[in-house]
Amino acid sequence: MPDRAAPPVALVGTTASGKSAVALGAARARAGVEILAVDSMSVYRAMDIATAKPDARARAEVPHHLIDLVDPSEEFTVADYQRRARGALASVRARGGRALLVGGTGLYLRAVVDDLALPGRWPEVAATLEAEADGPGGVPALHRRLAALDPVAAGRTTPTNRRRVVRALEVTLGSGSTFSSFGPGLGSYPPTRFTLVGLPFNPVAVDAEIAGRFGRWLDGGLVAEVEGLARRPAGLSRTARQALGYRELLAHVEDGAPLERCVDEAVRRTRAYARRQWAWFRRDPRIRWVEPDEDPVEVLSAAL
Repeated sequence: MPDRAAPPVALVGTTASGKSAVALGAARARAGVEILAVDSMSVYRAMDIATAKPDARARAEVPHHLIDLVDPSEEFTVADYQRRARGALASVRARGGRALLVGGTGLYLRAVVDDLALPGRWPEVAATLEAEADGPGGVPALHRRLAALDPVAAGRTTPTNRRRVVRALEVTLGSGSTFSSFGPGLGSYPPTRFTLVGLPFNPVAVDAEIAGRFGRWLDGGLVAEVEGLARRPAGLSRTARQALGYRELLAHVEDGAPLERCVDEAVRRTRAYARRQWAWFRRDPRIRWVEPDEDPVEVLSAAL
């Protein structure tokens, strides 16, 4: 039986870096390991292919948590994830298991690893901002407004990142305090009880894998999956619609955009996303990066 005091471990890296395979290999090598997904889109049921969820065989072999939590019509926030993750970690610990967090959604990881104090919600403010964002030039205009009210928060996001711009303004306007004032700030990396292991970014390999797996996903029925999602009576939430791969193929399914062009756009955006992930993770001095001459499964197994 694993040591009940064993600290939880997190494996981080960019999309298409091989995290899932490494995690599964380490879980096979160490008794009692349970995997907790750290992915903002794997929480949605029926969004299976382009979220690269572990298959049924992997889930049967190793317990997986924080997958398929809500319907695609529902909004899901970092606060929702933090609450669910706390419960999953407590359950694993109560069983005497070893918790292994695996994923690339940086803010979700920090919310758990650093137990971030997250600001509340102001739905009416958010609704007004979303309506403004829908207008011509809406998101860049909101970003300029954020820059005037909270230049620190504005500097941490791009003028086109609708979700983050709207959220920062929602908190700033709703609470009366700047969004950047909550918590110690994401630029602070305090001591944590988690052991952090990272897979370094290989842009050539990741770019090739991103293109290759989109081809495999199309062969595996991704278009049909997106068509089924588009037909759901309850529709798709704003957050679910932002999922890479789904966002672009919805333009094909709903608006008739050429499939090849939509796939090319999905590949381009996913490659750009991988670079943003790398920029996020590489700043964290607490991460123990796997060296090129090391076996990542052995490194992760030793940390568990």
